[in-house]
Amino acid sequence: MSEQLPDNFQPVQPEEKFCFSCHPGVDCFTECCRELDLALTPYDVLRLKNRLQMHSGTFLEKYVIIAWEEGQIFPTCYLTMVDDGRASCVFVEKTGCTVYSDRPSACRAYPVGRGARRGENGKKEELFILIREPHCRGFEEPDTQTPPQYFADQELEAYNQANDAILPLLQHDRIRQGFRPDKAQLHQFILALYNLDMFRQEMADGRINMNRPLSAMELQALAGDDEQLLLLGVRWLLQEFFEE
Repeated sequence: MSEQLPDNFQPVQPEEKFCFSCHPGVDCFTECCRELDLALTPYDVLRLKNRLQMHSGTFLEKYVIIAWEEGQIFPTCYLTMVDDGRASCVFVEKTGCTVYSDRPSACRAYPVGRGARRGENGKKEELFILIREPHCRGFEEPDTQTPPQYFADQELEAYNQANDAILPLLQHDRIRQGFRPDKAQLHQFILALYNLDMFRQEMADGRINMNRPLSAMELQALAGDDEQLLLLGVRWLLQEFFEE
């Protein structure tokens, strides 16, 4: 595993402790908010667009670059960066993050990386890595914790749950068998997972249908529960892509 990772990526066990802390007193404060490609999960966009009180379509237009290259299965959404010579995050200031309580999962988790996959028995498997970049002085801080302890401190549970709920789609058996979405399905992917307000409107107007009656929770999603709507979006994509 370690041979497949960059030199600054170090595998770490869930029970293994490491020293790290980030706060305004650390010399490198906000350096990790610059010169980066920050991929956004659907739940990241959900939290940010609600924090900014924006329609999801407006948020995507203003703050997101959607990239898809040959060989990719699904598109990746990146947060736009400020053209200040350092590619700084649009939400960072000298005093720190302006959307801190709703910051993306990658920002919360740093310097820990987490991978999740469905095992052969259907049980979720987690992998953790430490990312040690030359600019980061946080590792010199005395605070010690394990990856799960750090994630709890950074309030990542809701983010991880939402991200893991998409695994049945992203890691579907049909993908391993060669499934690749067409252009219409790529549009559906962005609509159902990232443009939630438009997805809700399409559902309400009857332009999108499920092949079964909606549950009480799914009706609640149409009434305004974005987190339930994201789950409904996953179910709709499983229906449209894999006829489930």
